[in-house]
Amino acid sequence: MSLLKPLSLVAAVTGFLLLVPLVAMQFTAEVNWTLSDFVFAAVVLFGAGATFVLIARAATNNTYRLAAGVAVLAGLMLVWANAAVGLVGSEDNPANLLFGAVLLVALGGAIAARFRPLGTSNAMFAASLTYLVVTALALFVWKPMGVAAEPAAPLLNVVVFNVVFASIWAMAGLLFRRANGSASGRQLV
Repeated sequence: MSLLKPLSLVAAVTGFLLLVPLVAMQFTAEVNWTLSDFVFAAVVLFGAGATFVLIARAATNNTYRLAAGVAVLAGLMLVWANAAVGLVGSEDNPANLLFGAVLLVALGGAIAARFRPLGTSNAMFAASLTYLVVTALALFVWKPMGVAAEPAAPLLNVVVFNVVFASIWAMAGLLFRRANGSASGRQLV
């Protein structure tokens, strides 16, 4: 089966999603996207969709596809939230750059495991732990000053929000672990 059809669908969905802020800009001043915002969103959304399509095509069972979907969604949410408002403090907080390590651990671990379910599961658990460690470092070790400092959001809200994000990576790890049992150890990619 050709990649053209699923990637065309991803492009169409990306375009449709970008219509939402474009239309909203016509009715409210609350939504004020620039051209660079649209380009960034298009690259992130299409990239996430294309990544899922490529991984899902090679999967041999639905549990693996679901796990891949959750992992890609976790990465998408991390990038989107970090770019929009920052995960710790404002988007100007340089500590937010540390969250790139979560993506490196997840993707690097999956590649090192050759996308086998058990190894990829371990990579997702490592990404979840990395997420928690980066959050702790950003909150309690590296305390920025000025505009990059934590806004008025209560510390508990920031911690809970980041624990939920880390839990999504752990959920992907559990799903990949479950896919390992249904794949009987076969390589999926």
